[in-house]
Amino acid sequence: MNHDEARTFVRRAVRRVVPDADFTGLDPDASLRDTFDMDSLDFLEFVEALAELSGRELSEDDYPVLVTWDGCADRLVAGARTAHERSG
Repeated sequence: MNHDEARTFVRRAVRRVVPDADFTGLDPDASLRDTFDMDSLDFLEFVEALAELSGRELSEDDYPVLVTWDGCADRLVAGARTAHERSG
């Protein structure tokens, strides 16, 4: 998985929680929670959707990095590398 593919998963997961989310001009380091006005339950639903869509295990330990678009993408790409190394 590359960064662009990972960002697609993030976009799809956000849209499950915030269907009308607009990513135009979104700073990749901006807080997704603040930008899309997600409360704690929305954020949890987003993380669950991201895990389901990407096929990656995401835990509470990942929450701090999952607050930004780039942080999410970085975590998914790193998880894909780790999974590939284990299977290779």
